[in-house]
Amino acid sequence: MKFLLTLFIFVSIFTLAKSQNNSTVIRTKFTAPSLLHNSVGEPAEKTISIYLPPGYHKGKHHYPVIYFLHGYFGNDSLLMNVWLNLKQLMDTAIIKGKIKPVIVVAPNSETKLGGSFYTNSTVAGNWADYIGKDVVNYIDKNYRTIAKKEARGLSGHSMGGNGALKLAMQFPDVFGIVYAMSPAVLNWHSDFTVQNPSFKIAVNAKNDSEVMSGINSFEKFYSAVFSAMARAYSSNISATALKADFPVKYINDTAVINNDIKAVWEAQFPYNQVDKYQDALKSLVALKMDWGRNDEFIHIPFTALEFSKKLESLNIPHFSEEYLGTHSNMQNGFTGRVYTDMIPFFDMYFK
Repeated sequence: MKFLLTLFIFVSIFTLAKSQNNSTVIRTKFTAPSLLHNSVGEPAEKTISIYLPPGYHKGKHHYPVIYFLHGYFGNDSLLMNVWLNLKQLMDTAIIKGKIKPVIVVAPNSETKLGGSFYTNSTVAGNWADYIGKDVVNYIDKNYRTIAKKEARGLSGHSMGGNGALKLAMQFPDVFGIVYAMSPAVLNWHSDFTVQNPSFKIAVNAKNDSEVMSGINSFEKFYSAVFSAMARAYSSNISATALKADFPVKYINDTAVINNDIKAVWEAQFPYNQVDKYQDALKSLVALKMDWGRNDEFIHIPFTALEFSKKLESLNIPHFSEEYLGTHSNMQNGFTGRVYTDMIPFFDMYFK
């Protein structure tokens, strides 16, 4: 009996030690001050998915943090557990020495219109501050982080890539290393212009539910994106329906451009913010962006290269790369760019 008791205690201690040495992914909630009391009922209580590396629960070590921003129509759990299976990628990368142990944080930026575009809105809440202030402060307060910009990485895909570039400019004292993947809507081009017929659906929508219905079609997807961007970029509490103004309206099925609102949108495009924030960009430890040559969103390869060329013209150090791929087919798995490129990039530049 004494032997069995001793064996049970030994097995329990071994199991506890083993569990403490494993990585974990947790999903928690917190109240974001920057989203309180918004005018369209976006909940201020947000979820965050957090990867804690092997050994986190066993020791007292402090870790660098990678903040990963999801794309439009996504959320933290989909990014962490479905699209990327990030736990498997991070565990393998750490075991194989591609990166030293780090914390990875995926904050939920989903909205009633599908996405925040990581922009402060006068009606929907301050979504840039939500990431750059609220989420970072919450993580630093509740987890063992190295709380300085040289140990904070920021990445994102699509809308998240756009957000990574914008937040890098707006919060250069918070984030030091930035990697933007397939960044969307950096500037007008091709499928992303006021001539896109999906604007008509967005302009005529009577409520949020109508915008989000049937979003699986490419036309409705774009109309939802335009609606979310309008609420982020040109919000207007006095406007009917979506509480936002659009850069185009329709008179007898004819598109009429509103140049004032169009200029408001253009001021929010990352490409047009580079001149204003060039000193902030130059202060980064490292910056990289990449995109697939055959992206379904035709504007992305053109505007990503355009963005890189603008950085180059202003002598802003950065890396940029076009690869053979579509919008997202080269992201996941052990041959995907998150594993082969993004993770080693952060390891190289974390201090």
